[in-house]
Amino acid sequence: MRFALSPEQRDFADSLRKMSDAAGTPSVIRDWSGGTSRGGKTLIRQLAGAGALGLAVSEEYEGMGAETIDLVVACQEFGRAAVPGPVVETAAVLPALLQALDDTEPARRWLPGFAEGTALGTVSLSPQTPVLDADSADVALVVDGDRLCTARVGDHITSVDAARRLYSVTPDEVVAQGDSVRTAAETAFDAGALATAAQLLGAGKSMLDTSVAYVIQRHQFGQPIGRYQAVKHHLADAKIGLDMAEPLLHRAALSFGTADRARDVSAAKIACADAAYRTARIALQVHGAIGYTAECDLSLWITKATALRSAWGTADFHRARVAAALREPAGADA
Repeated sequence: MRFALSPEQRDFADSLRKMSDAAGTPSVIRDWSGGTSRGGKTLIRQLAGAGALGLAVSEEYEGMGAETIDLVVACQEFGRAAVPGPVVETAAVLPALLQALDDTEPARRWLPGFAEGTALGTVSLSPQTPVLDADSADVALVVDGDRLCTARVGDHITSVDAARRLYSVTPDEVVAQGDSVRTAAETAFDAGALATAAQLLGAGKSMLDTSVAYVIQRHQFGQPIGRYQAVKHHLADAKIGLDMAEPLLHRAALSFGTADRARDVSAAKIACADAAYRTARIALQVHGAIGYTAECDLSLWITKATALRSAWGTADFHRARVAAALREPAGADA
């Protein structure tokens, strides 16, 4: 089976890319890292205006009610531009969490604002897990067993990616309770892992494009370094890895509502994380010493890919899930 994005999906991706390029994301990312979120929130509102944050929100809550593959297309562009802020939490995790609850009041309360871009949300699925960008989010939630609570934000936790501002959280006011919270949290985790895999693939493609452009214009011994076979081989390896990861990402999007969800999401997260991280190392190598400097824009994507590699489940966790799924007897219940 050959899977390809539709012309409408490609046009949607192009429109999001143009918005991010026009915003000058490197300066937006650096400002966000320093605690100034104005430019980032402006960009996120523009993306929301194009429908990117409401794709996973049903029409009942003022969203688009789109397919999961459409959300993946948007998240890939978030990663390509390294958009700062809790965009995955707002666009993917919270819609999955709130819409799976038995109680519809939390969804009615918050989802319209997330879909329209008038509010940013962030969430932790465990009190032991840091929450992203709680200082700039309008809504911060935490899952504590069978309870969904508002989050009381604690200490700042340093991340390898300065634009990922992490904070410890403790549960506060209970907004929903019951078995549906546990089930919803499982769905929300997979939504976060899938969206993060898409971000990683987008970041990897951006680093590859940047590296190709650099080796064409960087001259050594009278010719572009991109003419050297060793450089070509490295970049070809990076492209092959990214191209091989993309079908796994698309499959995970298409099977998200099936019994194979966990297996396929984990496979996509592993492949996209490995491909993006390898591309980051190759990009750093072909850029030489300049790639190590904070002044080089490439560093923003390298640190993003490094941080996202273990976000929403480490490689060991996802490999264990894939292995467990493969060991299940044929026809067994998922």
